[in-house]
Amino acid sequence: MVRHKPQHGEPFTARAVRALRRTLFSSAAREVAEVTRTAAVLQQPVTTGRQIAVTSIRGGSGKSTVAALLGTTYAHYRQDPVLFLEADPALGSLPMRLGAVSRRWTTSDIAGIVKPDMSLLDVTGYLVQLPDNAWLLPASLGQIGVMLDSRAYERAVVALRRYFGVMVIDCETLPAEVARVALAASHCRVLTAPATPEGVTSTYSVIQWMQQLPRQVIAGTVVVLTELVPHQGLDLDEAARQLKSTGVGVQILPYDRHLAAGGPVRTEFLAAPTREAAARIAADVFQLSQPRY
Repeated sequence: MVRHKPQHGEPFTARAVRALRRTLFSSAAREVAEVTRTAAVLQQPVTTGRQIAVTSIRGGSGKSTVAALLGTTYAHYRQDPVLFLEADPALGSLPMRLGAVSRRWTTSDIAGIVKPDMSLLDVTGYLVQLPDNAWLLPASLGQIGVMLDSRAYERAVVALRRYFGVMVIDCETLPAEVARVALAASHCRVLTAPATPEGVTSTYSVIQWMQQLPRQVIAGTVVVLTELVPHQGLDLDEAARQLKSTGVGVQILPYDRHLAAGGPVRTEFLAAPTREAAARIAADVFQLSQPRY
């Protein structure tokens, strides 16, 4: 496996300026208050495991990166176990983003293995262990051609959902069948899109199609605009307004050198704005996944 030395998400000078501003303008108290509010949302108890599906309409939009950030945030804040379930068998990048060094079983395999009388310890024996009480079930063992149909996906989710407080599902790109099934069955949907004019326009078209689905589908959807390169020139405020007009939520994931370099996501190397955005997105998504009466 190719390894590279991770770099910090923002240059040293930017970090130094940020630290100086916190000292001079006493922003530390506001940051602590914001973290406290975010933690309160993320630590809400759940009666049944929350299923959060992450997908996109094209590759290279940051889908697996957003899935990794979401699940890592939940695992950090929550006491109950978190599962990353990969539903993208076409050599998806989620295991790499999570730093998984081995794979034993796949999403297709697990459907016929997990039984109702199994304990959590039994089940996790088939999964890849990650830090902070998190687990990964990859979609493939690193080979192209592994089949994952919607029935196998549904059986796997039904078998596993009672063991985990949160399941973050990294789906195929739309309009693949498994992605559509995952979106329909999840408690909240995350649609990633590159923060470019083309990304916003195509995502807007997909959301218009989604408006034909039951109303709660749109109400429980968050679009994450990912800045893949610095200073793209897109008017993010205008893009967010356009997308919000359809009824979805919109969040921004800012450009980060550490994320852009690929490889495992290490939170200590993320830029401060990226960590703040990841927590904000995770809280927004988790709040939408809660039952609404």
